[in-house]
Amino acid sequence: MRNRFDEQLFELNREIIEMGSMCEEAIASSTKALITGNLDLAKKVMSNGYMIDQMERDIEGRCMKLLLHQQPVARDLRLISGALKMITDLERIGDQAEDIAGIVVFLGGRTTNGFELIGDMANEAIEMVTSSIDAFVKKDVELAKKVTAQDDVVDDYFSQIKHGIITLIAENSTDGEFALDLLMIAKYLERIGDHATNIAEWVIYCVTGTHPGRCKNDLVCGG
Repeated sequence: MRNRFDEQLFELNREIIEMGSMCEEAIASSTKALITGNLDLAKKVMSNGYMIDQMERDIEGRCMKLLLHQQPVARDLRLISGALKMITDLERIGDQAEDIAGIVVFLGGRTTNGFELIGDMANEAIEMVTSSIDAFVKKDVELAKKVTAQDDVVDDYFSQIKHGIITLIAENSTDGEFALDLLMIAKYLERIGDHATNIAEWVIYCVTGTHPGRCKNDLVCGG
């Protein structure tokens, strides 16, 4: 019985890795489409969004079967409940990559010329997603903690971009709509960083039984 359960856990890990890779690719592709003005690439991100949604449903189904048909011990239970939380964040990351691609299409091929920081911010956000999934696979608490610290870097990029956009609007008020589109893209990237942080915190919970930032009386702490 335990061997079968371990096999199912292995498949759960594999599917989360696959979903994470799909999210990383979606962010990278939407950002590349933005920087290069590649509308076809942006449209591809949008059309492939359903795959991430389907992956979330598949993993959720596997988790529910594990909970209903097996008898997980405390650590296994933490892993499954953590996985359910993580795939919600991954699905939202996929949604935000789609939203960025949608703005790229709306811009009609206009690029981020003069706002190279958006590309840097995107690379940082992608690294956070990659590292959070890697931390889950390796059950690496220290790597997860690095991801949570990295969120400050993404937030700093957002602050810099926001100030740059304010300057752009002040210097050329006729380009205000474009500036607001860039600000929205930066906000989506900031949210992606937040979701990667959430994933990293659930990794810490899966390994230690304590979720960072939650009180001792919280139901998800100390299990």
